[in-house]
Amino acid sequence: MSSNSIIVVGAGAAGCMAAITAAKRGSSVTLIDRNPKIGRKLLITGKGRCNVTNNCDRDTLMSSIPTNSRFLYSAFAAFSPQDTMNFFEDCGVPLKTERGNRVFPVSDRSMDIIDALFRQIIKYRIDLVNDSVTELIIENNRVTGVVTEKTEYRADCVMICCGGCSYPQTGSDGYGYVLARQAGHTITDPAPSLIPIEVQENWCADLQGLSLKNVSLKVFNNKNKEVYSDFGEMLFTHYGLSGPMVLSASSHMSIKKSSEYSFAIDLKPALTAEQLDRRIIGDLEKYHNKDLINSLSDLLPKKMIPVTVMLSEIDPHKKCSEITKAERTSLLRVIKNLTLTFKKFRPIEEAIVTSGGVKVKEIDPKTMESKLCGGLYFAGEVIDVDAYTGGFNLQIAFSTGYLAGKSIKNDEV
Repeated sequence: MSSNSIIVVGAGAAGCMAAITAAKRGSSVTLIDRNPKIGRKLLITGKGRCNVTNNCDRDTLMSSIPTNSRFLYSAFAAFSPQDTMNFFEDCGVPLKTERGNRVFPVSDRSMDIIDALFRQIIKYRIDLVNDSVTELIIENNRVTGVVTEKTEYRADCVMICCGGCSYPQTGSDGYGYVLARQAGHTITDPAPSLIPIEVQENWCADLQGLSLKNVSLKVFNNKNKEVYSDFGEMLFTHYGLSGPMVLSASSHMSIKKSSEYSFAIDLKPALTAEQLDRRIIGDLEKYHNKDLINSLSDLLPKKMIPVTVMLSEIDPHKKCSEITKAERTSLLRVIKNLTLTFKKFRPIEEAIVTSGGVKVKEIDPKTMESKLCGGLYFAGEVIDVDAYTGGFNLQIAFSTGYLAGKSIKNDEV
């Protein structure tokens, strides 16, 4: 047996980076994934464009991670967002930075990121195996290999990099937790993070597919305390709300207290109430002979108009010239404070990432090695860390994967 043979379980972002890093340093690496192709979850990230990282400094990066950010300090020191960008550009993938410092391939094709990783796997002669790992082989409190559905593999070290339990169709179905428990690790109960939200208001279905940009969103708890506020993009669905701001907001909402939240959307945050009132007065004068329902297209998206008028409790066929000051105030209130009531999170299978996972206190943050069982390492979403939307979660995967791969000693046996 080679003195530095390594098995990496899971060929996603973390697993590929761990395998490539270890192979570059002279290790013999076997990368095992239940999917026939690598990077299944990478393929669908960023709406198929792959938001590969966030072009930010370390303070911004740390502040964008609500769960166990301090655990990741060494990983980010070892492999920063700039390192991620350099890695892929050195692999022949030009990158660009968009709003919010989100980084994408210039091509807007997530497949370019996957192809770059695959080329590295080939270059460094990593043995890519399509199989499912069912258990760890543990001898004298040390991992010495894995058992798969087809056979078993022996190695000096095993890295568990197989994700959480969101998007199970990509292979991220929680089986990494099963393997971790076999080595004595504690799993913080998985919960959805970056998850779409269902609301109680039925009128949301009328807005299905409507994407709003440059709006503000606030989330309040049952004590009317603001727990989240942001400005940007969101999406109405048949069940409620989704889109970047809503996904990030879900990370600030407690699962246990989830029934007690409400949302307030400002459709015109760039205008003060006084400025919006003057704008409405101007539009009503401009279309004074029209019905109200036909006079708001300069102010609101077409789908938004019937709902806004309905919530304002104004007769939609009332002439603009007949709208009273009280009715105008009601219309303004809805536009500046569109209120919705939380119902529940969507199923965890629809979450972009999983909150929860292997407890960080049981992992050495300087190496990603298990503190409980020799020769066992972790990287990526299987660990109890998660971040907001914007490329931060993929950066966690690349940083922890790199650190795990870098930490393998050539004299492990």
